Amino acid sequence: MANEKKPKIFGYLPNDAPPFGQMVLLGFQHVLTMFPATVLVALLVGFDVGAVLAVSGLATITALVLSRVWIGKFIPLYYGSSFSYITATVTLTGAEFATYAGKDLVSLAQVGIVATGIINILVGFLIARAGKDALDKILPPVLTGSVALVIGVTLGGAAVDMAQANWLVAIVTLLVTIVLSVYLQGKGFIGLLPILLGAVTGYLFSAIVDPGSVDFASVGAAPWVQFPQFTLPAFGNPRALESILAIAIIAIATIPESTAHLYQISLYVDKLADDLGKPHYNLDQNIGKNLVLDGLGDLINGMFGGVAGTNYGENNSLMAITRNYSGPVLLAAGVIAILLGFVGKLAAIVNTVPLAVSGGLAIYLFGVIGMQGIALIQSEKVNLFDPRQLAIGALVTIIAIGAQVIGGGNIPLGENSALLGIFPNGLPGIATGAVAGILLNLIFIFVPIEKFGIKIPAAE
Repeated sequence: MANEKKPKIFGYLPNDAPPFGQMVLLGFQHVLTMFPATVLVALLVGFDVGAVLAVSGLATITALVLSRVWIGKFIPLYYGSSFSYITATVTLTGAEFATYAGKDLVSLAQVGIVATGIINILVGFLIARAGKDALDKILPPVLTGSVALVIGVTLGGAAVDMAQANWLVAIVTLLVTIVLSVYLQGKGFIGLLPILLGAVTGYLFSAIVDPGSVDFASVGAAPWVQFPQFTLPAFGNPRALESILAIAIIAIATIPESTAHLYQISLYVDKLADDLGKPHYNLDQNIGKNLVLDGLGDLINGMFGGVAGTNYGENNSLMAITRNYSGPVLLAAGVIAILLGFVGKLAAIVNTVPLAVSGGLAIYLFGVIGMQGIALIQSEKVNLFDPRQLAIGALVTIIAIGAQVIGGGNIPLGENSALLGIFPNGLPGIATGAVAGILLNLIFIFVPIEKFGIKIPAAE
């Protein structure tokens, strides 16, 4: 036993900075991970893709730098477009897929995005003052873990939809990525690149078996330099209040989502710190500050023409798979995203990645988001023999997944519902599930079962 070799551990903690060349490659891998979802949301809601990419990079860089200054540690998160806001934003822009909605309508939607940022900032400062223990009472691990789980599960439809463009290409991409992520662990720098290597393999395979899937015509037509359509919010628009009510209320979903993401990344960062024999980062002690940074991200999006966003579970999955949590790498990703917004040919090249390749990657990444939710519930030793915990998790999970099944992510409302003016396409499933879980948890807090002489056995 004395001569037993310990497995070689390789990875980067948040404050670690890889050599420059590695940093660029790892940063590009982050961009490749966030690119499909960020661009897809922009196309769906009628925003300018170049502006959305550039502003997401700016928001990410701002949050990273402020976290390093504020708490002395990078909070390693990428800020991209959120699917949670799609319905509310389209209600205002009336967007058709891949068609710019126009400056006036985009500016109107930006008012609600700014309001979302302000709400996140205020809630963040409130939580920072009250402390993590107070937040855990309102958003217990079973709730945040369940929210993370359903985010991954409900995104599954989008992943499969992309994959079915060519199942053979998607499956090859998926299997190569999984094999590389498993068998390159501990193999040094190359072990940090399974997503990038899987994407390149899928790209080349797609070019061979389905030549029409890779089209460089758009690259030739794209300008070298383009100026994104940055716009300012239309605070004076008569529909500004409508924009605020329609969009800002979705923060109900993204606050638990953002909290779940930080809990997840904190868990994995500290596990790597243990493996490397280094001190814990304890990022989960900064939930309030993280929400402030999340809010600043939306404030930046709202001010310059970006889509309402959140920190990205896809990139969290990438970090968990590669054990690379480097803040400087995410800064590099932010810079690359900004360049993508301004360099037309660079954005066009990334956009040539076949849809099926993105689908194969998404199946893995979205699945890991869901599994991280389960890991969070396990790590916090949630007692699932406690009917209260079961009830909260069940409510969040079934409402969100049920909404996905019957309404494409929304719960349909009756024809005479007073809420139709705000939610014409129905109640957003994840937000509704999260609110239901929060309200049920509050009932258990204010009406404790101990008053009825009930004792719950501890989990074995």
